[in-house]
Amino acid sequence: MHVHDLLQLDSLGLSLLWGEETLLGQEVVGVTATDLEEPGRFLGPGELVLSGLVWWAEGDTVKADRFVSALAEAGATALLAGEETHGRVPDALVAACRTHRVPIVAVPARTSFRAVTEAVYLRQWGDLSRRPTRLFALPENVRAELSRLVEDGAGPAELLDRACAHLGRVSCYLLTASGRTVARTPSAPELPARQASAAAARGGVWLRIEAESSPYDAWQLHVPEPDAAPPRVLHEIADVLARCRDGQARRLAADRLTGQELVGVLEGIPTAPGPAAAAADTGALEEALAAAGLPAGGPYRVVVATSGDALAEGLQHLENAAYAVGRSVAVLHDDPQDGACAVERLRAVWPLLRQCGDPQAELRLGVGARTAGAEGLRASLHQARFALTAADETAAVREVEQLDTLAELMAGVPPEVRTVFAARILGALGDGMLRETLEVFLANNCSWARTAEALHLHVNTVHYRIERVETLTGRDLSRLDHKLDLYAALRCG
Repeated sequence: MHVHDLLQLDSLGLSLLWGEETLLGQEVVGVTATDLEEPGRFLGPGELVLSGLVWWAEGDTVKADRFVSALAEAGATALLAGEETHGRVPDALVAACRTHRVPIVAVPARTSFRAVTEAVYLRQWGDLSRRPTRLFALPENVRAELSRLVEDGAGPAELLDRACAHLGRVSCYLLTASGRTVARTPSAPELPARQASAAAARGGVWLRIEAESSPYDAWQLHVPEPDAAPPRVLHEIADVLARCRDGQARRLAADRLTGQELVGVLEGIPTAPGPAAAAADTGALEEALAAAGLPAGGPYRVVVATSGDALAEGLQHLENAAYAVGRSVAVLHDDPQDGACAVERLRAVWPLLRQCGDPQAELRLGVGARTAGAEGLRASLHQARFALTAADETAAVREVEQLDTLAELMAGVPPEVRTVFAARILGALGDGMLRETLEVFLANNCSWARTAEALHLHVNTVHYRIERVETLTGRDLSRLDHKLDLYAALRCG
């Protein structure tokens, strides 16, 4: 494998920024991913160097020269620089590569470093048993043990512990994108989710685990001290964890299927015509709750989210909480006597989830009322869906108990219904002065004088306009119920 072989692979989309033909024909014997400022001691001759350029600071030509100089001294064949972090490869870095005669290639944001690595080795890194020994950084006995543990279904905590054991007292974390600690080495102190989410901006080594995931639960290997472990070792550990992640994903999918069966029973319960039918419905739901692993007898709450993936990750933040989740609906065992209730803990982690997803997407959560037993769960589901509709940018997590004003109650009415209602009541007013006068009149508690003052009108003009509003809408503003009709229509419009 040579550097120009990679450039010919359309699937990678690599772009040559500088490199002479003779340099591009050098043999590639390995790959190292690093974001250290001075990676030389971890590199070997003939290696490609992958870098996300996290170490780069705009305008710092000294850093660029020092980084590329280390590559040249180590005998690296080329630098593959990722465009994702800064949107492009800095010109100063290209100039440094030209000076030190190190070919530099741009890696587009859509191309993962793992895809480049696989192209070099012509196989997945996860195939520990077949990769040539000379390409490994992990000791032979460690690789053999990790391979066996993965095949036996070991969890991420055991794998991370065994993978890092030969490195000494290194602090290493396996975190999700939302800051949840999946696993950590024995010497690593506890890292709360909020601190973990902020740690990405403070440096250290970060390696994304290349496995199927959502934006919320993607795994990342994090070592706070950049020099604590060779990058090649960490990359191999990350790949072992990717294989583990695939197995965990299958188990979580099975759990969510059980949760979906519970939600299906909950949604399918008809309005019971009598006591006997009601008891049968409750009995079926209690069986589904038990099958999903929820404690009998409640209390329970239903929560509904705009994203099932975000909801599933958020619930995994709740240590020792019992829940069942299916798609975007979950049933929680929410007993306030157990300490901080599950909903409050979910509310605390929701901002971290919102940071992970698409900024343009509305990530909201609706919460139904607490119910003592299974018989109240159907009502809690309806309440949660209504509260979800009422949630907005200022209150992304909305409990049904928080809907304590008419405006908040109206916010829960589906937009399609609000539009029709507003058009039916106010359509004849248009969007001009009559509507404005009505809004100001109601805001000033139907005071003629204050309305006239606010609009800089004569009181007689206000009287005339309000009479027109009453005529066009068929409402009498001396009646409370008609005032509420118009106020609600304005809130819906």
